[in-house]
Amino acid sequence: MKNLNYSREHIAYLKKERNKKIIITVSRILVLVIILGFWELFAQLKIIDPFITSSPSRVIKTIGDLYKNGTLFFHIGITLAETLAGFVIAVILGYAIAVVLWASDTVHKVAEPYIVVLNSLPKIALGPLIIIWIGTGYDAIIFMTVLVSIIVCIMNMLTGFLEVDKTKLLLMKAMGANKATTLRKLIIPASLPALMNTLKVAVGLAWIGSIMGEYIVSKAGLGYLIVYGGQVFKLDLVMTATFILCLLAGGMYGIIAVIEKRINR
Repeated sequence: MKNLNYSREHIAYLKKERNKKIIITVSRILVLVIILGFWELFAQLKIIDPFITSSPSRVIKTIGDLYKNGTLFFHIGITLAETLAGFVIAVILGYAIAVVLWASDTVHKVAEPYIVVLNSLPKIALGPLIIIWIGTGYDAIIFMTVLVSIIVCIMNMLTGFLEVDKTKLLLMKAMGANKATTLRKLIIPASLPALMNTLKVAVGLAWIGSIMGEYIVSKAGLGYLIVYGGQVFKLDLVMTATFILCLLAGGMYGIIAVIEKRINR
């Protein structure tokens, strides 16, 4: 009955788009299955050294071992909490700072070179200073996560604010709207696509920041497992932690993609 409101051409178009989405989803799954299949096959045939590269079966066994000794969800929980905290703080602060820079052209021009320099600074080099300033606890890891993510959040959101249609800005000004009204009624709604793109980028950077922090000061977490596994040559543990990281990052990205889809509707 729903199709009675659409033309045949539109129904055919909708079916084509639905089939296209199904093909893309199936293709993604097939690519992953093929990669894992060849990885396992090459390891079993000794084409690659499973001690160095591990294999899917060894990764699964290692996950089982971590689960049995009760440390799997402990390490996942530590890293996930650090990443989420740093992600939320970086996005909120980045958004707020971008609003300030948009509201004041003078502040924007004064701060821009410093933002660019901070963005190009290798954050890992600040590791020793972060330890001295903040200590060796979870706060240092969250700070590293924020440090890695916030500049990109600021720059992406500011770009989104500045790319709003100039004609609409002139219309708001002609109607007597002040900065606060223009921000609330025009800038924020019009920059939602930029916000979604910022969240997608910030997801990856937040995971990078949390793992970098765990490399430096952590005694638990997936980054700690990677460092420990490398030190004692338990490369199965390294590959397992890396695999879990990929799953978690993909899950966070997927959640943001779902939110974006609903907002676009």
